[in-house]
Amino acid sequence: MRTLISTAFISLDGIVDSPGGEPGYRNSGWTFKDIEFVPEAFEIKEREQRESTAILMGRVSYEAFSPVWPDMAEFAHYKTMPKYVVSTTLTDDQLVSNWGETTILRSLEEVAALKETEGGPIIIHGSAQLNNGLSDAGLIDRYHLLVFPLLLGAGKRLFSTTDKDTQRLKLIEQDAYSNGLQKQVFNVIR
Repeated sequence: MRTLISTAFISLDGIVDSPGGEPGYRNSGWTFKDIEFVPEAFEIKEREQRESTAILMGRVSYEAFSPVWPDMAEFAHYKTMPKYVVSTTLTDDQLVSNWGETTILRSLEEVAALKETEGGPIIIHGSAQLNNGLSDAGLIDRYHLLVFPLLLGAGKRLFSTTDKDTQRLKLIEQDAYSNGLQKQVFNVIR
């Protein structure tokens, strides 16, 4: 079974909305505002590219990343790996042609079936709504979090507010950096 890893830039109060400057959110670009850049804090992002074998995202994240990431040197490895987009509305003719193999999945059941295939880890980028659904369905195996020392209040949250049984996590890696960022890697305990 493949490992499904949720990776996120997240505020201390759980917000993942528009970290890179996507329009429509009042705190858009919060990862770059008033936070000193410390390269070692982002080592995990390079490691994710080396270790993952596929990318999973929702339609909104695909539409934000696909016009930009294919031409960015820092995401070169992602260009060659298979991508999966979970969407009930996206069509094949809306997929970009310069970002490699992309498959549209129509349901969480199809994600569960993908996890059963041969291959290495699948990394989930962006996609707050998708993360909520995957977590509620018990499909996420690990979280890679870069926690920013910010309280953003409103916005899309990584974690669902569904009333459900307790989901236990085991901290397997952590670090804190001079700019206040914290790396937290958790395995989901089943």
